[in-house]
Amino acid sequence: MGLQLPNPDSPLEQARTLMARKDTIEAELETHLSVLKANNNVTMHSPLVDREGFPRADIDIYAVRNARVRIIELRNDLKAVMDGIGKALEGIYDPALASAQSGEGEGGALKPFARVEGVAPGSPASEAALQKGDLVVKFGKLDEKSFKGSLQPLSEIVAENEDRAITIRVLRSEQTMFLTLTPRKNWGGRGMLGCHIVPYSP
Repeated sequence: MGLQLPNPDSPLEQARTLMARKDTIEAELETHLSVLKANNNVTMHSPLVDREGFPRADIDIYAVRNARVRIIELRNDLKAVMDGIGKALEGIYDPALASAQSGEGEGGALKPFARVEGVAPGSPASEAALQKGDLVVKFGKLDEKSFKGSLQPLSEIVAENEDRAITIRVLRSEQTMFLTLTPRKNWGGRGMLGCHIVPYSP
């Protein structure tokens, strides 16, 4: 028998392809973010002119403008890729999810460990379609076993993934959903998520 190649149309192969694309986008995104940091740590909203209305002399205006435009494009591309990864993961995990939802799943099925108490309009959490009442089952690599009464590990993974997309799994009205959340500062509100998450015990 010859070597059997993986089916490129399978959810697993689609997820692998999209993950590779995600890594490429994040690497380029980091490059452009470093341009902003190198120019006096300007943000996506810092003014490029001084109080007299003249271009700032302490930064490279051309480089900052180009970096900002590319960052916006890359963030949009990353969101689309992460949405695709979420759909691919749904295809991979659907049998297990269906079993768990029917009440016949194995005892090792993941359980929610946190609940979303509120989401600020225009925040990264809002852009990820996170909603009040969502029960968090998995947050990146974290699940219920990662926590012992404190959500500190969640805060740490958020801090480690600024401007990097995180795949999260939530329960909403007994339906499992995969969402893409990209923590970032300077979105116009407090924190990098823009939502209030509290520990949850069934």
